[in-house]
Amino acid sequence: MQRLNREAMAARVAKDIPEGAYVNLGIGLPTMVANFLPKEKDVFLQSENGLLGMGPAPADEDVDWDLINAGKQPVTLLAGGAYFHHGDSFAMMRGGHIDICVLGAFQVSVRGDLANWHTGAPDAIPAVGGAMDLAIGAKQVFVMMDLLTKTGESKLVETCTYPLTGLACVSRVYTDLAVFEVGPNGARVIEMVEGLTLDGLRELTKVPLEAA
Repeated sequence: MQRLNREAMAARVAKDIPEGAYVNLGIGLPTMVANFLPKEKDVFLQSENGLLGMGPAPADEDVDWDLINAGKQPVTLLAGGAYFHHGDSFAMMRGGHIDICVLGAFQVSVRGDLANWHTGAPDAIPAVGGAMDLAIGAKQVFVMMDLLTKTGESKLVETCTYPLTGLACVSRVYTDLAVFEVGPNGARVIEMVEGLTLDGLRELTKVPLEAA
């Protein structure tokens, strides 16, 4: 069984982003998706700190620290890109103008509930950022995450045990072992890595799974 590395996960998400989509990439792993969008495909990347038309990460010699995304990582701006006030950026997010947002997560339920801002641990630092705005404002929410925690528990769960970011907002989950659709009818497996079976995936996640 060969797990996908982070680059392969990002490339897999990029494959499902259609021409002409307005997309927000969340902090962390989702930012890598920008590096795998084909140059011939018109996709408009938005960052909540006030960018539209964001491009891939720059080469080291081209870094401009006045041009960063919401995670304070250096980015590029494509021809025709724009800067604007973060209040306008949040109006885009809350107003239903984002087609897809790609977020990380601590947990996603089989019904599409999202927990990605706080583990509830006493020493954890809550960091909601714009996740709640995106979860309810974007037309589709994709999640990128490792399927299992470092201690082997599934992040795809029957019911989230961490504080929720949004209810029934996630439509698709991309992991290092499989891609899932989630929603009111539960979780369906879209694809799996080579060497993994549906029964094996059920054993790992401990949740009901159907084949696509």
